[in-house]
Amino acid sequence: MTKEAEIDDWPATRAAVVRDAVGIGVATGTYGLSFGALAAAAGLSLPQICVLSSLMFTGASQFAMVGVIAAGGSPFAGAATATLLGTRNALYGLYLSSLLRLTGWRRVATAQLVIDESAAMAVGRQDRPARLGFWTAGLAVFVCWNTATLLGAMGAQALSDPRSLGLDVVAPAAFLALLAPRMRGWEPWLVAIVAAGVVVLAVPVLPVGIPVLVAALVTVALGWVLSRACRSERR
Repeated sequence: MTKEAEIDDWPATRAAVVRDAVGIGVATGTYGLSFGALAAAAGLSLPQICVLSSLMFTGASQFAMVGVIAAGGSPFAGAATATLLGTRNALYGLYLSSLLRLTGWRRVATAQLVIDESAAMAVGRQDRPARLGFWTAGLAVFVCWNTATLLGAMGAQALSDPRSLGLDVVAPAAFLALLAPRMRGWEPWLVAIVAAGVVVLAVPVLPVGIPVLVAALVTVALGWVLSRACRSERR
C-alpha cells in the first residue's frame, strides 16, 4: 500500500478500530459486574473493591485474589497468586514497548493499560492503527470495567450469585473474538492446542497461577521455533 493510499484509507480504518475497541470495552466491562458482586460477597468493602479494580486492573488476577480471600486465604496469599497471573502482561509489554515508543513517565503510566484486550487490538497492526487500537481498547475497558465493578459491588445483594446470569463468560468470549480472525493457518492452531493441553495437564498438579505461566512459556518457545522454521523455508 502506498503512503497516499494509506492516508486515504485512514478514516475508515480509524472508525473500524474504534468501533471494535468500544465493543470490546463494553463486553469486557460487563464482566466487571460479576467481579464487583463476588468481591463484595468475599467481604471487601466498596472502597477496597474500587481501589483494587482500578489499580490492579487485570481481570484474571483480580478474580484470583478475591477467590483466595473468599476461600479463607490471607490477602498476602491472594496478592501472590494475582501477581503470578499478572506476569503475563510483561510478555505483552515486550512487544508493545517497541510499538508505542514511549519514554519516561509516559511509559510507566501506559503500563497500566497493558492488558489482554489492548494487546490483542495492537497485535497484527502497525503504526497508527496499532497505537489507536491499544489506546482505545485500554481506555474503553478501563472505564467500563471500573464502572461495572462499582455497580456490581453496590448491587451485590440483588446479584448474590452473578454466575447464574452467565456474566463470568463475557471476558473469555471477548478475548476469543479477538483471536478468531488471527486463527488462519495451521501454526496458530498448533500453538493454541499445545497451550490448552499444557494448562489441562498442569492445573491438577501445580499451584493456582502457575499453569498460566507454564503455558505462556511453552507458547513463546513454540512460536519462536515455528517462526524460525518459516523463515528457513522462505530462504
